[in-house]
Amino acid sequence: MKTQPELISSLYDYTDTDPNLKDPETAHLVINGNTVIGMHAVTGLNIKVKELDDGVELLVTLDDGTIVKKPVHLCFGMLPETGIQRIIMNVNIGTNAQISLLAHCVFPNAVDVQHLMDATIHIADGARYSYFEKHVHSSKGGLKVYPKAVVHVGKNAHFKTEFELIKGRVGLIDIEYETSCDDGGVVDMMARISGRADDIIKIKEIGHLNGERSKGALTSKIAVRDNARAEVYNKLTASGAYARGHVDCKEILQDNGVATAIPIVEVHHPKAHITHEAAIGSVDNKQLETLMSRGLSEDDAVEMIINGLLAR
Repeated sequence: MKTQPELISSLYDYTDTDPNLKDPETAHLVINGNTVIGMHAVTGLNIKVKELDDGVELLVTLDDGTIVKKPVHLCFGMLPETGIQRIIMNVNIGTNAQISLLAHCVFPNAVDVQHLMDATIHIADGARYSYFEKHVHSSKGGLKVYPKAVVHVGKNAHFKTEFELIKGRVGLIDIEYETSCDDGGVVDMMARISGRADDIIKIKEIGHLNGERSKGALTSKIAVRDNARAEVYNKLTASGAYARGHVDCKEILQDNGVATAIPIVEVHHPKAHITHEAAIGSVDNKQLETLMSRGLSEDDAVEMIINGLLAR
């Protein structure tokens, strides 16, 4: 049986990140299945963990005015081929506090695994919260992922999230995020996902620009190949004066894949303004011809174009 340090090392071996977990100034939390195997907090950041019979409950609190200089490393993973991981996360970011989190969700051997994430996030006035979630999956497609979050962004606060799943098969992913912004609040949500074989990708992101001069951006970049399917539902509403927002969905379609984009903009104030753009199609022929003229095969050229779309 592996020790806790060996388990942590095994999970991070599948990522391209050196978490430097021995650094006393770098906070971290590592969960394998529904068991906490590593945790370290820094001044002003409080992490309370409760292991349940069927999951892990987290309470993350950042004190008012606290600025965490180094990214907090989170790793939620499961090394066995089968099982269910359930994470319940409640996050409270204090007034004028700042934090950035780098989360790896690692399921390299999944044959029949479920990952359920249910988060409630409150970002107080003037605070900044950034969350980059990077998934590493097996090549078998035996994974179902259900990330859900409800987010409140206070006055002049910032919420930014990036979701990346381009390594391994998707399996089934069903993202559901809903955010609301007060005066001057900013929400910026980005998803980049690559699907193959019979993968299923579902994204539902909703942003409410309730406050005056609030801003929002919902961006999705999706690639589906083989028989994969994707459905992206992005909705941005504006009810505050001078609120500004944009919805942008780009999907590349290859082989027998099916892609659907549903951008919705809804404005409730005459001084608010929201725009949207959606594009679905195959790779650009001019780009393809240019790359092939430089010696790349058609398949390699297609992959390069798709990787360019999904790049950060």
